[in-house]
Formats: sequence, C-alpha cells, structure tokens
Amino acid sequence: MIYDKFHALRSLKPNGVFQWVGTEYSGLTGDDKPTEAELDAEVARLQADYDSKEYQRKRGYEYPDFGTQLDYIYHNGLEKWKTDIVDPVKAKYPKPS
Repeated sequence: MIYDKFHALRSLKPNGVFQWVGTEYSGLTGDDKPTEAELDAEVARLQADYDSKEYQRKRGYEYPDFGTQLDYIYHNGLEKWKTDIVDPVKAKYPKPS
C-alpha cells in the first residue's frame, strides 16, 4: 500500500471535516487543518509502519486456514503443529530486528 496526504489527514484528524480540491496542499480547506509538514511526517510514519509489518502479511498468506490448523493440532498435538507448521513459516519470514 502506498500512503498519501489524504490517508495522513484521515489518520491525524479522523473526525475532521475537510474539502480537498486537486492534489496540492493549497487545495485543502477546513477547520484546524494540519500543516503540510505534519501531513508529510504522518505519510512517512504510516508508510514506515506498513512496511515494517510486511513479514506479518507474508506469514498470514503462508499459514493454512484455521480449520486445517486445528485439525492438525487435534491429530498431532500442539508441539508437532508448532514445529511442522508455525516454525517453518517464521523461519521463512523472520521478524526484523
């Protein structure tokens, strides 16, 4: 996902009422609007947060659905589930330091 100033505005002022004409900051009107620097900083923060969680998204796609996992636990036990299903995915997509 690519974040922009619109996402930043919604993040900073979720209940604010604004109108944005065009794509430039000068087209933004509304009460208590954040500065352009505040919007830029929020865009950077949102993007960094999203990027830092890429490993979580990749893991989510790799794991089997919950029903399959519960069935595996039922038939093989919790430790076997962890070593056969969870650990390989975590090794493939490690959490950044």
